[in-house]
Amino acid sequence: MRINCFLILFFAVFVTSNAQITRLKAFEPDSTDSNFRVVRIKDVKLKYLNRNAKLTDPRTVLNRVKPLSIWYKRFKPTSFWKKVNKFGLNISEVAFVNWNAGGDNSVSALASADFARNYKFRYLDWNNEVQLRYGINAQEGRKLRKTDDQIRLSTTLSFRKDTITNWYYSVKANMRTQFSNGYKYPNRENPISRFMSPGYLFVGVGTSYIPPQDKFNLYISPATMKSTFVLDEALSNQGAFGVEEGEHIFLELGFLITNTWETQIAENVLMNHRLNLYTDYVRSFGNIDVDWELNFNLKVNQYLNANIGTHLIFDDDIKFDEQIAEDGTTIDPGIPRIQFKQLLGVGLLYSF
Repeated sequence: MRINCFLILFFAVFVTSNAQITRLKAFEPDSTDSNFRVVRIKDVKLKYLNRNAKLTDPRTVLNRVKPLSIWYKRFKPTSFWKKVNKFGLNISEVAFVNWNAGGDNSVSALASADFARNYKFRYLDWNNEVQLRYGINAQEGRKLRKTDDQIRLSTTLSFRKDTITNWYYSVKANMRTQFSNGYKYPNRENPISRFMSPGYLFVGVGTSYIPPQDKFNLYISPATMKSTFVLDEALSNQGAFGVEEGEHIFLELGFLITNTWETQIAENVLMNHRLNLYTDYVRSFGNIDVDWELNFNLKVNQYLNANIGTHLIFDDDIKFDEQIAEDGTTIDPGIPRIQFKQLLGVGLLYSF
């Protein structure tokens, strides 16, 4: 047994020593053979395509690219500003040709512009508004007359202590006047009003109730300064609009309540309501000045609408039926009356 194992071991050593051993090379040097060449595989079109085959082409063919039909909307950061820009024009016209019942041809036009810039974020609410209106009437057989004239500017800055409550501490200022002279037609010689004659400025502090929808606003101010301006010399010398004769400004301190409300009462029917109530502490406490506007906007389409509105004013400082003697002395100072205006028009409205 020992002899057999020895013979097998001797045979293995002998065979190994005489065998040719090839060393394995991990890194072969680059070939310098001149016959080396790169063979590219040509595109081969298949004569018969499998129904389930999905062929793709990585190349972009420019003549197959189509332009975008819908432009990509770029990202816009959230804005806490809300803006309103509105321009309106209402025109009414009546023309007669051989009309047996008679009548005068007439054209009326009313232009309006409304602008608003409102900011609201957490504790701060800031509302700014500008309203401009001017209307004229041209009738056959008489001169041009003014039918509407208004400039209204207002700003309200409000602050609240937390984001839960709807009550704000507010500072409010608003101003009202007109563009051109006003006359008691047919008298065109003596104007009864001019630009800033009168002009009203209200500045006060108080509290506001503003719900999250911003369609309702109630402002209560226990301390509001009312300034009445009469810058025209002739009207100032007459003591018009409550100022002393020869003076241009009259100041009052009183209590002010304002309320605005906008709501949709039916489809395409929008109601706008604005109410101002003011009473003076010193001169006539309890005698309330009223300024109330109520408008209904009936929307026909994007550009065509109809408007029905009323405007009621009662101001104890504006007197009617005043009687003045020939020497300039006042016989009867007159009495205050309710002023009422009604508006109905159909026209164009453009907003952006």
